[in-house]
Amino acid sequence: MRFSACYIPTLKESPADAEVVSHKLLLRAGMVRRLTSGLYIYLPLGLRVLEKVSRIVREEVDAAGFQELLMPMVQPADLWKETGRWEHYGKELLRFRDRHEREYCLGPTHEEVITDLVRGEVRSYRQLPVRLYQIQTKFRDEIRPRFGLMRGREFVMKDAYSFDASVAGAEISYRLMYDAYCRIFRRLGLRFRPVEADTGSIGGNFSHEFMVLADTGEDTIAFCHECDFAANVERAEVVWQGTASAAACPPCEQTATPGAHSVEEVTSLLGVGAERLVKTMLFMVDGKAVAVLVRGDREVNDIKLKNLLKAQDVQLANAATVQALTQAPVGFAGPVGLEVPIYADLELQGSTDYITGANAADAHLLHVDLQRDARITAWTDLRAITAEDRCPRCGGAISLTRGIEVGHIFMLGLKYSEAMRAAFLDEQGRESLMTMGCYGIGISRVAASAIEQNHDDNGIVFPPPLAPFDCILLNLDPRDAAVTARAEEIYAMLRERGVDVLLDDREERPGVKFKDADLLGIPMQLVVGGKGLARGVVECKDRRTGQKGELPLEGLSQAFAAWAGSVRQGWEAHQA
Repeated sequence: MRFSACYIPTLKESPADAEVVSHKLLLRAGMVRRLTSGLYIYLPLGLRVLEKVSRIVREEVDAAGFQELLMPMVQPADLWKETGRWEHYGKELLRFRDRHEREYCLGPTHEEVITDLVRGEVRSYRQLPVRLYQIQTKFRDEIRPRFGLMRGREFVMKDAYSFDASVAGAEISYRLMYDAYCRIFRRLGLRFRPVEADTGSIGGNFSHEFMVLADTGEDTIAFCHECDFAANVERAEVVWQGTASAAACPPCEQTATPGAHSVEEVTSLLGVGAERLVKTMLFMVDGKAVAVLVRGDREVNDIKLKNLLKAQDVQLANAATVQALTQAPVGFAGPVGLEVPIYADLELQGSTDYITGANAADAHLLHVDLQRDARITAWTDLRAITAEDRCPRCGGAISLTRGIEVGHIFMLGLKYSEAMRAAFLDEQGRESLMTMGCYGIGISRVAASAIEQNHDDNGIVFPPPLAPFDCILLNLDPRDAAVTARAEEIYAMLRERGVDVLLDDREERPGVKFKDADLLGIPMQLVVGGKGLARGVVECKDRRTGQKGELPLEGLSQAFAAWAGSVRQGWEAHQA
């Protein structure tokens, strides 16, 4: 393809509203353009990247035994009401009515539609398993779309679904897709990690997220150095290694802490460590108030609270609610005398002498023994894991790193088949429910996350499988007949070899061409110029390493093949 014939509107500067690296570089490289909040147009080069991702996904999902179909983006409300998600999904579900006043939504996911399809067709265990997938546009009405393709309202997604006659069969389907995802992300050239994850609004028995490792990731991952444990911090279990303390504790006494609302302010005023303080966090759980207690140097994991109470909605209580429940402003809540269910983190059993809020303005309590002085509803794991904790599987050391979720697989079990009566007759002729799994990959998110993981000061550094072209060929002097003739000859040779090549034949300054070549992130660069031709060579550059070299014009085809192989090997080593 010729640059002069392509629509590649590159920009010298990043737009002011671009927040993260991928957003800035996708705009600057002329790959996307914003239509309105959270909605993007994929320009030709951006679409080529999406198609590269989709092709690899299709090949591996097909190989895993799933068949492709295509479902409507618009879905009737009746199906969502069957599962209860019409009421519970939240405002991200864009609901509307047609001219006949019938209710619909734009599909953020397709569990209801696929279950309705299969329940209407499958009657016998002989027809199972059924494994289907699609690659399609989804819409989620995010309250704050941001970060470009990382969190838009409309996005491209691969979603797959499996229906099996038993749990054992469903586990086979789950493992097929788990293994396929590992192959997909390896083939895409991304450094990734599968991690245990919360099932969220999709529901189900268990799930794994596939995280692309990147410093700019929104999620934090805990992983073990000694075994294969890895989990999103939302999911990561904290195994308390201590024993419950039976030490004597003096009676409670109130002390003045004027203006000390935060952990830092209280501990500084009283001259104690944060581990001596108990944070009392008030939450509204499905409209009802509860309190959660953790050490002052820990953070509450509200996902664990949500799962513990099997809740649909968990929100921090607002200032007015805190005042009504504690008779004190935010920052002075405590468990003593608090008339709501109180859930305490297990770690708090390790001591009997704590400092808590006094449920009075500008005051805290000293010498609080939670077992003695508070009515604890339950002791359980309620905090976020830290790098100081041990692996919950093997007890080894763990580390925390950042990641971007690009794929998520769920063992749904009977959640949807039970709600929608997706049943079949088993070998004994009895009616049984299908066991389901669902499996998503954010196609457009993969493209953005690849850039978050692979970029430098000059632009994108695409992994070879994702790049819009394999190679960019720069003609430094299109007005020179000899240079142009040689560039055309090399262009034809590369295409004949099956290399997907972009010929920069524009009448632009060499500096502009070099900058655009780096910005676009195409893995291999070849440069044809008068000086090089006079010496019988073309210049070459590995975009990832920046290493430059020369290839001889005589035998260029073989020399290019050898160099291209070394570039690929370098990428594979980098990925590993």
